[in-house]
Amino acid sequence: MVSPVGGVGFRPVELANPKGGRSRIRINKKGRKNSQTKRHGFIGKWVEPKLFTIYVVDEQGKKINSSEIPITNDGTYEGYKALLDILEAYLVDLGISQAKQVLLIGDGAEWIWIHIPPLLARLGCPVETYQLFDFYHVTENIKVFADAAFNEEVQSKEWFIKIRKTLKKGKAKSLISQMDELIAVATGERCKIMVVKRNYILDAYRKGRLNYDKAINKKLPIGSGAIESLIRQVVNLRIKGNSKFWLKENAEVMLHLRCQWIAGSWDNFCGSIFNSFIKPQTA
Repeated sequence: MVSPVGGVGFRPVELANPKGGRSRIRINKKGRKNSQTKRHGFIGKWVEPKLFTIYVVDEQGKKINSSEIPITNDGTYEGYKALLDILEAYLVDLGISQAKQVLLIGDGAEWIWIHIPPLLARLGCPVETYQLFDFYHVTENIKVFADAAFNEEVQSKEWFIKIRKTLKKGKAKSLISQMDELIAVATGERCKIMVVKRNYILDAYRKGRLNYDKAINKKLPIGSGAIESLIRQVVNLRIKGNSKFWLKENAEVMLHLRCQWIAGSWDNFCGSIFNSFIKPQTA
């Protein structure tokens, strides 16, 4: 149920291509098996899973998690196409077309913004659907800009703090103007860095993904804190580790299981498995 009674019905969808949430996937080397162990050697390749979390917030912006309105977590190591299929199945099951409003928050991964908005539109999401770049990913880019623009750390910090407030007030255009003024007097490698970060902010602004003031006024999240927490609890505390080498299929299973556990839906998840054995679906 996406639009419960009592005026609740804003469902944020958070996605991430986590840079810190990587796992070592075991990939067998090609060629002959080792003459002593009779096995192929392997390499441990760091692979980043793709994750999402879907939840409802009430009028005060508080996350709801109950049997009627559960939190939905999931992800995959199989790439963005597999994640799109998983996400679509969940959104249809949740009745996303009946939501009053939808908020999509994501990091700067290009695949998110190319594929997810068309998916939401195809599934009949409400007209009042918002898209936001994660505030903290955006401010990380602004901090790099500030460090390149000012020689003194004190000046950089003061400007950065002021700009964060400017961004939260919905004055992204003013921010871009200030960045342009600083670029105009910059030279060399610092100028190149500043231009790259300005263009990142400019592109997000033109696509309407910096409207943090609207989200704040509606008491909605502006950062992907929920997905960052999910990455830590699902990947970093269980799957990630220098001494852990996973077969991809086993990592995929563990990722899915951990997502259910963190969402608090473990009992329902296990119940659905048992029921599938008792009452198997017929083709």
